[in-house]
Amino acid sequence: MSANVTRMKKVYDPHGEVESDLRHIQDLVFVRDLLAAHGATPAELTEYDAVIDGVRRQLAQDAKRDANRFPTAA
Repeated sequence: MSANVTRMKKVYDPHGEVESDLRHIQDLVFVRDLLAAHGATPAELTEYDAVIDGVRRQLAQDAKRDANRFPTAA
């Protein structure tokens, strides 16, 4: 990663929240797929889906909050 991209990421996501949320979603989807492949019940998969949806909503809220902090230049 170039120095400019690293610097921009620190400005727009200083605490690494977006990357953390994305990794969390990826991990949850991976585990959900493993559970499905090993015969998890529909109820268990629904629980994972709900958690994944919650993290996705949080990611969207964080993105909206950041968009309000850094409006685009006109």
